Amino acid sequence: MTAVSGSPRRWRLASPVTALIVGGFVLAVMVAQIPLAGLAHQGLGASGGSLPIPFTAAYGVVGLVVAVRRPANPLGWLLLGTAAFITLSEAASFYTVADYRLHHGGLPLGWLAVLLQPGWAPGIVLIGLVVLLFPDGHLPSPRWRWVIAPYLLLGAAWLGGAYLLSAAALAGHHVQVDSGGNLLALDQSTGQAAWWDRLDSLFFPVQLITVLIALASQAISLRRATGERRQQLKWLLAGAAVCVVGGALTALLNGSHGVLAVIGALAVLGLLALPVGIGVGILKYRLLDIDRIISRTLAYALLTGLLVGVYAGLVLLATGVLGLRSTWAVAASTLAAAALFSPLRKRVQRVVDRRFNRARFDADQIVTAFAARLKEAVDLDPVHDDLVGTVSGALEPAHVSVWINGGRA
Repeated sequence: MTAVSGSPRRWRLASPVTALIVGGFVLAVMVAQIPLAGLAHQGLGASGGSLPIPFTAAYGVVGLVVAVRRPANPLGWLLLGTAAFITLSEAASFYTVADYRLHHGGLPLGWLAVLLQPGWAPGIVLIGLVVLLFPDGHLPSPRWRWVIAPYLLLGAAWLGGAYLLSAAALAGHHVQVDSGGNLLALDQSTGQAAWWDRLDSLFFPVQLITVLIALASQAISLRRATGERRQQLKWLLAGAAVCVVGGALTALLNGSHGVLAVIGALAVLGLLALPVGIGVGILKYRLLDIDRIISRTLAYALLTGLLVGVYAGLVLLATGVLGLRSTWAVAASTLAAAALFSPLRKRVQRVVDRRFNRARFDADQIVTAFAARLKEAVDLDPVHDDLVGTVSGALEPAHVSVWINGGRA
């Protein structure tokens, strides 16, 4: 039966409008954290379930874009839900500190903040699901049900326990929170919370193992994948690798000073690589750039490490062995590192391209060989044939035409 023209369209829950509403809500809660942090006399990064704000914002932005562009793909909604739960948890943490530590339960709706504060828990569960269901929201095969079922059951028990203990503390009028807004009842290893403490100790290893198995499976399927699917997997795995390295550096350099503190602050940005890689892979935007990005990232990471090593070695040599003043040693080492930058960058980039961006490496080799032959060429016909062969080998176009003096050859 044909629908009547001009009849109102039915509103769907999974629609761009819903995504914009949820995204606006997440943004409003993020903005609300500023006065709530002031009410709690804390900084923005001090809440109990706190993750770096750029990290939460990245999940929210990527989730919003994916949900608007691909509303049928559940991954966009999972990413958006991750940002919503974690942001609510952070805002609730500030409010519980202000209410139960500073105003002794005198603020309104403190009970609601206590129930919202464990929101970091479902946020963490959703992050694991995003990796498992990449890129289309479906399991790689039916066999994965035996992997995801225990994860979901344990996650549900963990979440239910957190909210049950929070409700019990409210019902018993015994709400105590730490300086980060976390309910103290959830940190007890004895008494009524002992069972949940054991669940908490079990869930995170299970989640880590499940995600690692999923990433390993994706890495194995990368060898069999071709075309678009292969590029999507590269984006996921590259984002996960950068995220892991950034997280490890952030944890190791936490509390450092000087240059190490700057490196630790920059390493936090590495956490953004996972949501960005997932978003690019789902939306299929500039998929083919991944090989170039990987090679450039590895090249500059290796180059930075080599130059830092050279710089530190020259400083130690000049001050410890040669006995030069530290000022002169630092200046000389800086000049030496700067002089080495360009030639070292070319060599490192060449080595990395040979391994991780082979297509570009082969194309550069073909063009370089053609340029060398062109220096000794004097006859136009061989040059024409050589040029066509070089372009075909380097770029593999469907058609090649060469125009000479207004004529077509």
